[in-house]
Amino acid sequence: MNRHRSIISLMLAICLMFTIAACGNGNGNGGGSNNGGNNPTTTSEGNNNEQPATNNESTGDEKLTLYVYSNSGDSVESWNERFGDLLKEKFPNYTIEYIPKTDEVGLSELITAGQRIDIFWESIGGFSTYLLGADMQYDMTELIEKHGIDLTQLESTSMDAIRQISGDNQIYGLPVFNNTMVMYYNKDLFDKFGVDYPKDGMTWTEAAELSKKLTRTEGDKIYAGLSTSETHMLLMNQLSIPFVDPETQKATLDVDERWKDYYETVFVKPADASGYREYMVAHANKLPYRKEFLEAQDLAMFGWLSSITFVFPEEFSKMNWDMVAMPTFDDAPGVGTQAYPTYFSVTNMAENKDAAMEVIKYLISDEVQSKLSRMGVMPIVNNDSIIQQFGEDSMFKGKNFGAAFYNDFAPISYKSDFDRSLVTPYAKAAPRVVLEGDFNTIFREYAEESNQKITDSGQ
Repeated sequence: MNRHRSIISLMLAICLMFTIAACGNGNGNGGGSNNGGNNPTTTSEGNNNEQPATNNESTGDEKLTLYVYSNSGDSVESWNERFGDLLKEKFPNYTIEYIPKTDEVGLSELITAGQRIDIFWESIGGFSTYLLGADMQYDMTELIEKHGIDLTQLESTSMDAIRQISGDNQIYGLPVFNNTMVMYYNKDLFDKFGVDYPKDGMTWTEAAELSKKLTRTEGDKIYAGLSTSETHMLLMNQLSIPFVDPETQKATLDVDERWKDYYETVFVKPADASGYREYMVAHANKLPYRKEFLEAQDLAMFGWLSSITFVFPEEFSKMNWDMVAMPTFDDAPGVGTQAYPTYFSVTNMAENKDAAMEVIKYLISDEVQSKLSRMGVMPIVNNDSIIQQFGEDSMFKGKNFGAAFYNDFAPISYKSDFDRSLVTPYAKAAPRVVLEGDFNTIFREYAEESNQKITDSGQ
């Protein structure tokens, strides 16, 4: 009985929190409707695409509130720096409230509490899981046509992916910014060991040789040459291998032979150096990661997201670093990782879908894309002038930002609703194949774990 009271109290508190937020908008009309704008389109039977008749026409002059949510955990400060301040200036009559995910309140709590979400944004890794999981999807095709958006101006593989995710000739979102993988390197370690810096256009074979030169022991300290973020390298793998077979809806780890080549090239060969496995054993049998590169600074090269300097600016400012394009497979020169776009969606619960669409249209305009590019946010538009501005106003101006655009994007692989949960077992396989080498047994074990996750999800 006490447990039930606690749950009820928690939900009442969440409802009260968002009721207060809606009343305190300061725009004179609460949430843009007669009852404060916090009207959910959710019913006791759940969310769906059938909406009550609303006036969706928007001139940009009326006062209204748009609620924006992302499950990414990005802070309000990060939102304002990239988007919020620009939107406030462009749409002075709109109150655009960004609701970040917190440890206490996530998407399911918001939906249960009746919070309207007009615009949802998320990277491709979780977009399908969260949008479709909350049943917020809305086909934006007619809005795209009505608002005159030229989809050919957006990076093509990102558009191919959203069409695949949406299915049935629908479009559930538009990419607003992009991401790729680059190879960061610690210049001081290269200087310390007298090794030439890496270059754009390296192959994985060349990168593995560099790793051998930089993996060594000095006194009681072991240095490792090269490592990567396993989760991102797998999600964005250069061979475009899907986690889930689109036909069988089963894990591909133990059935698609390309995975062995991929793990061997990206994880095993760079670690095939005297002392590297000893280094891993001393670090809980794990591949070197963020702390080893940024804090301990005993990792010379690290493959990571091109945007990661936004997340750890202080740490990067304390080291002497630069970056180059990700190495490529010997038989696929010039092909980098898959793009990792972030999509913005007009949801099916948006009260004024035209207003929400105008916001997204502005975010993919040349004006905003240019500002984002100069800031160091990877633009999504096919505009050479905007691409060439990449990173010019970044706090790390002068670094090799062009590395992010050096290679072509690999085609984005099939995205299933399960990818976000399967990336964990796939990633756990990486250090084990490095240390143990038994690909078949390890892949079979983690494929079974992955398929169990699919089964447990109700499929």
